[in-house]
Amino acid sequence: MTYDSKVLLIYTGGTIGMNRNPRTGALEPFDFEHLLQNVPELKQFGTLIETFQFSPPIDSSDMSPRLWTELSHVIANHYQEYDGFVVLHGTDTMAYTASALSYMLENLTKPVIFTGSQLPIGQLRTDGKENLITSIEIAATKDASGHAMVPEVGIYFNGHLLRGNRTTKQSAEEFNAFESFNYPHLVDAGVNITYHQERILKPDFTKPMKPHFRLDNNVIIFSIFPGVREDLIRHIIATPNLKSIVMRTFGSGNAPQSPWLIRALKEGTQHGKVIINISQCMQGCVEMGRYDTGFHLQEAGVISGYDSTVESAVTKLMFLQSHYNDPEQVRRYMQQSIRGEITL
Repeated sequence: MTYDSKVLLIYTGGTIGMNRNPRTGALEPFDFEHLLQNVPELKQFGTLIETFQFSPPIDSSDMSPRLWTELSHVIANHYQEYDGFVVLHGTDTMAYTASALSYMLENLTKPVIFTGSQLPIGQLRTDGKENLITSIEIAATKDASGHAMVPEVGIYFNGHLLRGNRTTKQSAEEFNAFESFNYPHLVDAGVNITYHQERILKPDFTKPMKPHFRLDNNVIIFSIFPGVREDLIRHIIATPNLKSIVMRTFGSGNAPQSPWLIRALKEGTQHGKVIINISQCMQGCVEMGRYDTGFHLQEAGVISGYDSTVESAVTKLMFLQSHYNDPEQVRRYMQQSIRGEITL
């Protein structure tokens, strides 16, 4: 049989490939081949689907930069053999992994589609079948010139393909588990699959994809809240080896006007710490010149994260820190859109 395209299905773990233990009632991974047996519809594709399995499967709450590097190696090693990649992944950290991979796969010319499910594939009401089938179809689809329709790292869930580094998990209960609040959907799948080409990144198809395998996780996330303590914030900022901080502030990038907080942040930036201001709101943008409180943060050397997600900001810092020792270079690239991750 001749196939129109080839897709590599990478199973890292997650609910989609789990079964309920009859003794404990807990969900646990089962053999990947069993997952494929639950989706006989895959045989109807004009696409050759081959598989790669992480062994043992990874609970996504155990995901780490080391495993992101491993996943980047798997894609890079098989990049020439396939037209697209579908990664089955647990939902809890899927947005972190998709964000990290978007930075690690430079000039990506083929789809890398993350998907999973809220219910195991063997359950009657599973959302896993539709997510898997449509992800494979999107990963295999090319335009009239033979190029991938979606040469991006994306997350497909519940009828929508979202840019990976724009996406956040919004629900632990609903099938509509993910949303990209500050960027519109790349693809909407209903009766027909609609590709919004004006929203999709356009790589240089004449140049190769450049994989990266290094990340530096000397970064921390902390949230500002009413009553936040000076001693604890100072302790975080003074942490040895810490290179950067994702600081989650109120609204459009505001924080308490406490003199000690501004002093502590200024001392941190003067000692080479990169401090990024991200809103705690799911939708909207940090505008540090809008209110006096944001302006004081700017004066302390804190830089805007614009409309970035937390997942994207923290993985972008890991990526940039592994490449640049100079904090000024990291700050400069954090204020540029290098993979479509922020709106400027």
